[in-house]
Parts: sequence; C-alpha cells; structure tokens
Amino acid sequence: MNPQDLLYTKEHEWIRVEGEEGVVGITDHAQKELGDIVYVESPESGTAVKAGDEVGTIESVKAVSPLYSPLTGEVTDANGGLDDAPELLNQEPYGGGWIYRMRLGNVGELDGLMKAEDYEKLVSSEE
Repeated sequence: MNPQDLLYTKEHEWIRVEGEEGVVGITDHAQKELGDIVYVESPESGTAVKAGDEVGTIESVKAVSPLYSPLTGEVTDANGGLDDAPELLNQEPYGGGWIYRMRLGNVGELDGLMKAEDYEKLVSSEE
C-alpha cells in the first residue's frame, strides 16, 4: 500500500506537500524494481527544477535510473544521509529515504499528479 497523504508520478516518484514545500522520494514499487540501491545523486540546494525534468540519478546493482522532479520549484535541501546510506531508499522509501525538499513554484501542477489509488492502478497495469 502507498501512503494516502502523498501524490505520485507515472515515473514512480512521490511528493508530500507541507505548506509551500514538498518532500520528494521514490515509491516502494520503484525501489523494488531497482533492487539494492548503492548511490543516489540528488539535486543541490538552490537548483531550479521543472516538472518532469531529470534532476538526479539512482544507481542500483541492476541499473542507473533517472530521478525526475514531480513539480516546478527550487530545491531547498537534499537528504545528506543518503550519501553514507543509500540503502535507506530500499529500507524506508516513504520515511528516512526521502531524496530532496523543494519550494513549490506552481501549486496548479499538483492537479496533474496521482492520488494513491490511481498510482496503485498504474502499477497494477504495468505488472
């Protein structure tokens, strides 16, 4: 089950909106597909990002996958804990495995994201 308080992208990222900011990570489905994660390249604080743009990479024992921004805005913080423990993405994809925080630039873009129920339908259709 995916947390109901998050919004999801078809690229398997999630965002938790907290006022004018959002916390971004990858879904449990994404981390399972990737396998053991060994490195995360996060966007740096102060980086302007656009919805759908590639903003980093996630490297696993299987492959290197792009990380996309779910919304337009500015990166305010990256999860430095992932530098020493990238496996947090496997262990806690919705908790300690968050990747970055961002200031939201266009809240209207939230309407283009999926609620948990719709995301679960997407994952089911891909399997």
